[in-house]
Amino acid sequence: MSFSTTTSKSRQSVSQKHVLYAEILAVTSAMRKNSRWASSTNFVTSTRSSALGSNLGLRISSPSFNARTSSRGNREAELMAGFQELKRAVRDVGDISSLPLPTILSPFFEIIRSSLSTGPITSAALTALHNFFICGIISAKSNTLDLALIELSTTVARCKFEPSDSSGDEVVLFKILTVIHDCLCAYDVGNVLGDVEVCEMLETVLTTCCQMRLSEILRRSAENTMHALVRSVFSRLHSIDPKTEEAKLVIDDEEAEIKMSVSATQIPSGIGEEDRQEAVVDVSPAPEEEEPKGTQSPLSVVPRTQFSLPSILELLRVLVNVLDPNDQQHTDSTRLVVLGILNSALEEAGPRIGDFPSLKALILDPACKYLFQLARSENLTVLHAALRAISTMFDTMREHLKLQQELFLAFTIDRLAPPPIANAKGVLSKKTGVTDSPRPGTPTLGPIESEKDGENGSATPTRILVAPARGETRNLVLETLSQISRHPSFMVDLYTNYDCDINCENLFDRLIDFLTKSVYPAHYSAGLDAQQRNAQYLCLDLLLAFVNDMAKRAEGNCPSPESLLQTKSQKKLILTGASRFNTKPKTGLAFLEENGLIYADLSDKVDKPLSLAKFLKSCSRLDKRLLGDFISKPDNLDVLKAFIGLFDFKDKSIADAMRELLESFRLPGESQQIARITETFASEYFAARPVEIKSEDAVYVLAYSVIMLNTDLHNPQVRKRMSFEEYQKNLRGVNDGSDFSPEFLQEIYDSIRKREIVMPEEHTGSLGFEYAWKELLTRSRQAGPLVTCNTPLFDVDIFKSVWKPVISAVAYAFISFDDDYIIQRAIAGFRQCATLAKHFRLPDVFDFVVVSLSQATSILPETLQTSVPNYPIVEVEGQKITVSNLSVRFGINFKGQLAAVVLFNIVNGNGNALREGWTQIFEMFQNLFVHSLLPARMLQMEDFLGGASMIPLRGASPQRTATRNDGGLLSALSSYLMTPYGASSDSLVPDATESDVENTLCTIDCITSCRLDELYSQIMQLELDALVAAVRALEALAHERTVAKLKQESEDPMYPAQDTASSPMPYDPASVYLLETMVSISCQVPHHIEDLWPILFEHLSALLHHDSACQYSILLIERAVAGLLHLCLILAQKPSLRDQIYVSLDLLSGLPPDVASSVAEQIVVGVILLVQKYREIIKSQTEWKLVFALLRSTLTHSEAARLSFDLVNSLVADGPEQLVTMDNFSALITLLNDFATIAGGTVEAHQTQRRRHGPLTVANSPAVERGHKAIELLTGLKKFFSPIIELSGLQREDAWEQLFLPLLTSLKDQSSNAAREVRQSAIGQLQRTLLASHPILDEADTTQVEQIFNKIVFRLVDDLLKPNIFQRDPQGMPETRLRASALLCKTFMHFEVRESQSASDIRILWIEILDLLDRLMHVDRGEQLYEAIPESLKNVLLVMNATQILVPPTADDQRNERQRTLWSMTSERMERFLPGFLTEVIPLPEVSEVASHSTEVSAS
Repeated sequence: MSFSTTTSKSRQSVSQKHVLYAEILAVTSAMRKNSRWASSTNFVTSTRSSALGSNLGLRISSPSFNARTSSRGNREAELMAGFQELKRAVRDVGDISSLPLPTILSPFFEIIRSSLSTGPITSAALTALHNFFICGIISAKSNTLDLALIELSTTVARCKFEPSDSSGDEVVLFKILTVIHDCLCAYDVGNVLGDVEVCEMLETVLTTCCQMRLSEILRRSAENTMHALVRSVFSRLHSIDPKTEEAKLVIDDEEAEIKMSVSATQIPSGIGEEDRQEAVVDVSPAPEEEEPKGTQSPLSVVPRTQFSLPSILELLRVLVNVLDPNDQQHTDSTRLVVLGILNSALEEAGPRIGDFPSLKALILDPACKYLFQLARSENLTVLHAALRAISTMFDTMREHLKLQQELFLAFTIDRLAPPPIANAKGVLSKKTGVTDSPRPGTPTLGPIESEKDGENGSATPTRILVAPARGETRNLVLETLSQISRHPSFMVDLYTNYDCDINCENLFDRLIDFLTKSVYPAHYSAGLDAQQRNAQYLCLDLLLAFVNDMAKRAEGNCPSPESLLQTKSQKKLILTGASRFNTKPKTGLAFLEENGLIYADLSDKVDKPLSLAKFLKSCSRLDKRLLGDFISKPDNLDVLKAFIGLFDFKDKSIADAMRELLESFRLPGESQQIARITETFASEYFAARPVEIKSEDAVYVLAYSVIMLNTDLHNPQVRKRMSFEEYQKNLRGVNDGSDFSPEFLQEIYDSIRKREIVMPEEHTGSLGFEYAWKELLTRSRQAGPLVTCNTPLFDVDIFKSVWKPVISAVAYAFISFDDDYIIQRAIAGFRQCATLAKHFRLPDVFDFVVVSLSQATSILPETLQTSVPNYPIVEVEGQKITVSNLSVRFGINFKGQLAAVVLFNIVNGNGNALREGWTQIFEMFQNLFVHSLLPARMLQMEDFLGGASMIPLRGASPQRTATRNDGGLLSALSSYLMTPYGASSDSLVPDATESDVENTLCTIDCITSCRLDELYSQIMQLELDALVAAVRALEALAHERTVAKLKQESEDPMYPAQDTASSPMPYDPASVYLLETMVSISCQVPHHIEDLWPILFEHLSALLHHDSACQYSILLIERAVAGLLHLCLILAQKPSLRDQIYVSLDLLSGLPPDVASSVAEQIVVGVILLVQKYREIIKSQTEWKLVFALLRSTLTHSEAARLSFDLVNSLVADGPEQLVTMDNFSALITLLNDFATIAGGTVEAHQTQRRRHGPLTVANSPAVERGHKAIELLTGLKKFFSPIIELSGLQREDAWEQLFLPLLTSLKDQSSNAAREVRQSAIGQLQRTLLASHPILDEADTTQVEQIFNKIVFRLVDDLLKPNIFQRDPQGMPETRLRASALLCKTFMHFEVRESQSASDIRILWIEILDLLDRLMHVDRGEQLYEAIPESLKNVLLVMNATQILVPPTADDQRNERQRTLWSMTSERMERFLPGFLTEVIPLPEVSEVASHSTEVSAS
């Protein structure tokens, strides 16, 4: 069996009658111990009077009932007799619950009320009542419970007993508190109490709380009881209907008035004893309730309804009134008690209070006013209690306290702001800018100081500089601000309700500004102590909570953001316009008109003066003094009339009308201006038909009298105040010749005497506060409720306005604070700011987060390091680790590691939100790279030759002009150390300690956690804007390390001038890494190449420019070339960018020769890939020339030449598709010609070096082999002539010029090549080409034949005759000359010595041939030529003779002029080198015949 069950059964076994008897015995026993009842046997009953006197203290001598006899003994006997009667009444009753409860309790009540009882007796009676509650005698089921509780409340409120010792007396008071608690809270019987009874009980307990002479424990017990009672009473608000209860208030006010009061005055005990109690509770009901008619007994009291709003309203009224700091009746101790009670009430039913207009009115006006004034208390205990009550009030009633909250927050921020710094002259320095001062009419809680408006320097109504809170006061105020701000929508509520309200302060901006600045130590001028550090934490916590709330904001109902944001924008304009008006009204009005703030509502009913007057009256930011001066000027009389016409004076007394008018502006000092205002007022007021005033002049005089009376009654410098009689006398006969009635004037006089007309900005003390508070209440009626906007609709605008200081503060806290919780919160703040930046698409914000975190990582390079030191490399668990200074330093920087992990976790997956922040990301990447800390995947570079390879960290001195003869697929990287972690063997490597290795392992673990490779892979999936930003960041960093650095060195006098060709810039691995990363990213996003190409080409062209390419390390240039060609392969896929391919190829072809040779393989392989994959894009002759020109620039490199030749061979080879076209024919011939030329150059170089080896031949020299094959390919091009002519539609003349002639010229050129095999092949191919049958050659005209001789054959022979040509191959050149002579003769015979050409004039050509043959014969006196040339010449002469071209003279000499001349010239020329040879070959006729014939010719 459980304990609870046992207890329940035991209680059931004890009858209520038994308990009643026991309590009767306990009370009567205590009575008999007193001498008064020691021998009492009087059992006479008496009728008790129901008339109960009121008494507020203990031991008031006046009796509480009418005794049957006036003797003391009878009163004593009657008290005892009451218990005897009760015994008799219950003796025969089986169940006492059937008896009326007042009958059972009446004797106990009599004892408690009786002044004859002592403390122990009263205590016993009160104990009995408490036990009755416990055992159920007094319960919700009791008979006539309501009447009993009515009498109970009156009884405990009027308890009387003879005082004894103070401790015993306090026991009685404690038991009174217990009974009241039982009645209202504990046993569910309080619901039958009426408002009067509740007030009586509450007043009893409240008065006990406030008695300072009572013991601490009793007062604290009373306070606890009061808190419970107040919570119970205010909980009633949740179950009653506001409309019904508010209606009841009117009826209750008419029938009865419930009053409570609290007094701290002392009263006598009532029986002549010394004062025992220091507080009196006056619960006397109103006179009509003290002795209600027909009420002779409690039993006959009419049942009342349950307590509700009236008692709650009265309780709240009493509590609020006690808080009045100007009421000297109550002390801070009393207010402290009441503040706690009020806080309990607000905690219990604060949200519900706003539903009851009567309760809300008490909170809005006196309660807020008194609480705000108490918030300035220097008593820390009172301050704490007041701030707690204020925070509870705002938490529960925020929506009803819009302007009150504005005032309190502005005051709080002012108190928490650091004191202004005095300058050298001791004047407080102020920030400039449009003032954020409270609008006039907002109460200010400190001394007034004017400040200059930031824009024009005029004095304006300003923020009040209150004394800054210090020490514990500051902590309390800041904690309260923190508590108030904890609401999830608090910040957005500030923004929407205040910053977007024209008539309110920018509280959100001010609060964020304060919080962000408070995180920094500079905010605390005296240095940081524990309290100030706590303040930093609190402010940071508020900022982070703000960011956190914004990050998880849910959708909610709120006004349209467009309208509010438009209002905020308009507010800014109004503030600026008002500021300018306060400086110079004319300037301000011009600004207002320009921005449509005035004169925008003009219509038939609204003219300019009225429009301006509406603005002047509604704008609370205007200087009231300037406003009064402005409207009272003569030029603005229309504005003055319109301004005063906006007031509604109907049914208002002239004092109230003047008060309303003069509180809207400051009355000017000049009498004429005052007169204008008064005249205009008189006109408008008289038009409202005021009572008893007969004329407008009378209004004018009355208005003046009101102004003078106000000054006389309230000016502290006036000693003798004007009496009513004097005031009345001054106004005799002014009412249109008659007097005003005394009542009329008395009303005016009393109104001004009781309530001063407070001019704006006239008072600074309590009077000014009262005026301003009244203005606040007026505004609050128009401002509407505070709107709660827990919605993300405004977050983007809010975040835009504050992100920078917020993130800066979070970053500072992260870097500076050591508390783990703060660091954790700061990290969360960074994440949330980044999330918001991504969500709102604010890349600037995301960038700022990245920049802030990157600075905290310590990974950013401190200097522009170009060379990488030799760091020790250790092996840990099979893994080689480089121990660098960064890895050691970063390994011990825990906060830096945190920042790095947070940073890269934020950026991972959010790269699209990043813009400028990519610079920091890649700066860290490059720094990690040079310290060997990047993942291997991020160190690779794509190569045309050997695939992917690692970027070397250090490089050896490259040989720029080194040639390759091995034919392998190696690049210039062969001169570099290819492992990124290799160290130079020439340098000393420092040793790594165990701690260094451990720290490096920590660094590696951290870098692994950062998932850098994931981020790198995500870059390729970025949106365009983010991708462009990333590539641009890479280009900027690479530019800084290359182009900018080179320019700096060239311009800086500290750098000596150097031979850049021999001393290029040292190898910088970071620049190669940045370049490779940039190109790699771009190549993996070909769909965005159009946007990335300009960025890439700008950097690549700067590196590869002809003037600068030789000044960079060769590896950097090689990577630039490879990158450019990789990009060209991408460009080929974009028709719009194909022209950029040739711009790039042109750039590469302009490389200096030694640089081009060093990167030749990369160039050739890239071009080959381009031609093979995208041959169709190379169409025009110019394009082919660019391609082949680039290949030609690399022919000095053996491997590059081989690859190029293979490409050409593939183009010329037979296949299904003809690749040789008119567009590439010329460039192809040039390239093949260059191959042959290179072969000759190779042979010449070989001869110059005087090597012991034999001469270079096709068999032992790839270059000669290529040259020889090039001649064959050249000759093979003839097979493409016909298809080209057919496809391109060339005419024969054009085909000769563009096809045949270039081919012949190339063969002619190579016929003097130093390589013998190439030369012999060329001259042989030239002879075959010239002598073979071809449609173009067969139909060659005279001009083309002349070109064959003049441009081909003659030049060939002429070249061969040159000594320098001969020296190319002294042994083989004679043979070539011989073949050339034969070619000369054969070509002449083929083209000129034909029957078809017999009519042509070949005289000049023939003489040139003879000249060349003459030179050939005698050039070296070689036997071979000397014998061969005459033989060849003989054949030519015979053929010429046979074809009648060369005809000797005969007897009849039938030759024509051409034949005669040719013979004569031939004979003459041949006689010089072959005398008689002509006549030997072609014999002459007889001499006589010839002579006679010659004579005849001469005669004729």
